[in-house]
Amino acid sequence: MAERPKRRRVVKSGGPSKKHRFNAFPEDPSAPATAEDRIRWKGFCEIESDPAFFNVMLRDFGVKNVRVQEVVSLDPEMLGFLQWRDEDADKQEASCPEGIWFANQTVNNACASVALLNIINNVPELDLGDHLEQFKNFTADFTPALRGDAIGNYEFVKTIHNSFARKMDMLNADLQLKNDACSRKKSKTKSSDEDDAGFHFIAFVPTRGRVWKLDGLERQPQSLGSIECDDWVRQVAPEIESRMAQYEEGQIEFAIMGVVREPLAALVAALAENVKSINVLVQRLGQVKPDWEDFLSESTGNSKAASHETIVGPCEQYQLYADTIDRAELSPELQRRLESDGVIELLTAREEFAAAQVGLRASIRDETKAFRTDNERAASRRNDKGLLAKGLLQVLDRMDKLKSIMECEVEITSKASVVEDGI
Repeated sequence: MAERPKRRRVVKSGGPSKKHRFNAFPEDPSAPATAEDRIRWKGFCEIESDPAFFNVMLRDFGVKNVRVQEVVSLDPEMLGFLQWRDEDADKQEASCPEGIWFANQTVNNACASVALLNIINNVPELDLGDHLEQFKNFTADFTPALRGDAIGNYEFVKTIHNSFARKMDMLNADLQLKNDACSRKKSKTKSSDEDDAGFHFIAFVPTRGRVWKLDGLERQPQSLGSIECDDWVRQVAPEIESRMAQYEEGQIEFAIMGVVREPLAALVAALAENVKSINVLVQRLGQVKPDWEDFLSESTGNSKAASHETIVGPCEQYQLYADTIDRAELSPELQRRLESDGVIELLTAREEFAAAQVGLRASIRDETKAFRTDNERAASRRNDKGLLAKGLLQVLDRMDKLKSIMECEVEITSKASVVEDGI
C-alpha cells in the first residue's frame, strides 16, 4: 500500500480547542448539570460499555429494530470496548472503499457515538430514522475525517450522547484536556501511545462481501477478508482474541457487545399471525360443528376457561393491534389443515396454536421488561448525584470518619501496587 504520513492520535487529546470550556461552570461544581449546561458545553462525555446506555441512545437517535447486547460467544455485528493500541498502518486501506461509511474520531470521548454510527450506517435496509438518514446522505461523499468532524458538530447526536453527562464528567473531561495541554508544553519528548492508551470502542462489521474493522482512531477501514460463509465471526474472532491475549493474566480490560436485530417486532408479528390463525380455525370449527366449544372438554380434556385465556384480538399489553392482525398471512400448512372437515383435527390445530401463543406472549413480556430495564438504567446514569455525594462526604467529615477512610484507601492501594510489582 502507498506510504502515508503518520496519523494524528485522538485518544486523550483532539477535540475542541482549549478556548471552549475552562470556567464554563462557575457555580457549585457539585450542583447537577442542567440541560443548558449540556448544550453550552462543547465536549463529549465518556460513556461506559453498558448495553442499556447504547440501546437508549439508538432509540433516541430514531433507529428501529436493533439493540445492543453483551456477547458471550462471538457472533453478530460487534462493538468491542478494548484498550487502544497503535496498529500497523499498512493493514489499512489506502482510502475509504466505495460503499463503506466510515468516520474518524476527531473529538475526544466521542468514540461511543462514532462506533455506533460506523455500524448502523453499514447495515443494509436498516431504518435509521429521519435525522440519521439525512446525516448519512449528507456525509456520503465526505472523507472519514470530515465525517468525524461532522459528528462532532452535529447537535442532534451530541445532545443525545451528552444526555449521560454529569457535572463531574464535564469537569473531569475539561481538566484532562487542560492537563494534556500542559504536559505537552513541559515535555520535550512525546510519550508513547502504549503508555497513555485509553479505552476505546472498535466496530467489526460484515458488509459489501467483506468483514471490516472500523476503528475511528485509524485513518481508514481495515479489511479482515472476504465473507466466506454465513458464520463471518470466525474471521474476526482471531483479531479479537489476539487483543485479549495481550492483557496480563487477571486483567479484564475489555468488553464485547453485539448489535443485533431487535426481536420484539418479529415476536409481535408472529403473535399477530398466531391470533389470526386461531380465529380462522374457530370460524372453520363453527362451520363444521357449531357446538364445538361444548365438544372441546369432552374430546381433548381442556376446559372452556383455558380456551378463553387465549388472546383472540387486539391487546395493547402485547403491542398487538387490529391492523397488524389483518396484515398477517396464514401459513400454507394452516391453509391445508383448514380444508379438513374433521373436528378433532381442527381442534388439535387450534390447541397447537394456543400452546404456541403462551411462549410468544412470554417472550414479548421478557423483551418489554428488558426495554423498561434499559430505560431505568439509563435514567439512573443520567441522574446527577453530585450533591448527594457532597452531602455524604460532609457528614463523614463531621463524624471524623473521612480522614481515616482516605488513609485506609491509600494503604490498600499501596499494598495492591506491591503485589502487582511482585515484591
